[in-house]
Amino acid sequence: MNKIISVFILFIGMNAFAQNIPSVMKTEFPAAALQDSVVDLDGNSTTIGKVFSNYKGKIVLLDLWATWCGDCIKNMPALKSLHEKNPDVTFVYLSMDKNEEAWKNGIEKYQIEGQHFYLGNNWKGNFGTGIDLNWIPRYLVLDQNGKIADYYSVKADDPKVQETIDRLRNK
Repeated sequence: MNKIISVFILFIGMNAFAQNIPSVMKTEFPAAALQDSVVDLDGNSTTIGKVFSNYKGKIVLLDLWATWCGDCIKNMPALKSLHEKNPDVTFVYLSMDKNEEAWKNGIEKYQIEGQHFYLGNNWKGNFGTGIDLNWIPRYLVLDQNGKIADYYSVKADDPKVQETIDRLRNK
């Protein structure tokens, strides 16, 4: 009987904390989401919309991550491999770390190459709610016009990520 109860509790716990796939796969960011502030490595504040506008004409892989996130760190080797296979893609990292020091130390510790911005632990901000953020890591692929081409991937080695990049590249 105890085993049955344990299995039942495990099942309930796994479902309670499981990542929920959004029911709608968005192709554009809500305007309010693009107004959320981020900080670059030099301490300059800007908006997410301005960050994205800097990469018009390029394919962008957006990674929402944090140093405290075990799954984020576990995905780093696959993310680096993806980066090596796609040198023409701009990798933009939005950190959800609790403080800027942890974010900067994590970039150095894990030797993460790309464009880095600190969003902070702002899950319920306009950006987080605008993309239905409920778990990290979260990867989005943006097309050359800044539209969302892959809205929901949680693993850097998800074949859908590379397929989306290849499709955009061949447009």
